[in-house]
Amino acid sequence: MIPLRDDNPAQRVPVVTRTLIAVNVLVFVFELTRGEDLPEFLRNWGLVPGNLFAAVSDVTTLPRELGTVFTSLFLHSGWLHLIGNMWYLWIFGDNVEDSMGSWRFLGFYLSAGFVAALLHSALMPGSPIPTVGASGAIAGVLGAYALRFPRARVMTLIPLFFFFQVVAVPALVLLGIWFVLQFISGTLSLGSGSGGVAWWAHIAGFAYGFVFMGLLTRRQRARAELVL
Repeated sequence: MIPLRDDNPAQRVPVVTRTLIAVNVLVFVFELTRGEDLPEFLRNWGLVPGNLFAAVSDVTTLPRELGTVFTSLFLHSGWLHLIGNMWYLWIFGDNVEDSMGSWRFLGFYLSAGFVAALLHSALMPGSPIPTVGASGAIAGVLGAYALRFPRARVMTLIPLFFFFQVVAVPALVLLGIWFVLQFISGTLSLGSGSGGVAWWAHIAGFAYGFVFMGLLTRRQRARAELVL
């Protein structure tokens, strides 16, 4: 299933969402200029779980390795990786930013990516493979959207054998199916010790976004009741 758009227009211009998309695209264009140096560039600025856990006992390198948790959020392994992530951020990010406010949304996005990356690293503590991509942070956005706008209709492209059908699917259903697929894939990947898709980063990011939005919504409602 491929989401095309939602029927949930934002009330304000999503400045942070658009800026994040622009930065990711610009960084990827810079990656393309690295040529043969690209693998080394990704090792230096991507998150390498083995390096992160090795640095825990070394106060001199820990700040740098923690920094790669954030820099890795703006790196991508290819055009499809970039386009897929940015497409989801474009569709769902504007409404989440609208409901949180721009600055809180930026902090939320980065913290979701941080939590997602740490769980992925904890499950593969000795891995020498660089982890790159914004998908953990964007999974946080999806989790927040699923809770805040569960009934929003998402126009979704669904392949049916040799035909394609566009169907309006409730956001909670679409994103719930997405989460279940991530969970199944993540469970099957446990113990493999190999690289590939960081399924558990997606799972952690989504759960973090769902909980974060729940706490924020409760806080906003409590404030509204005090005003009344």
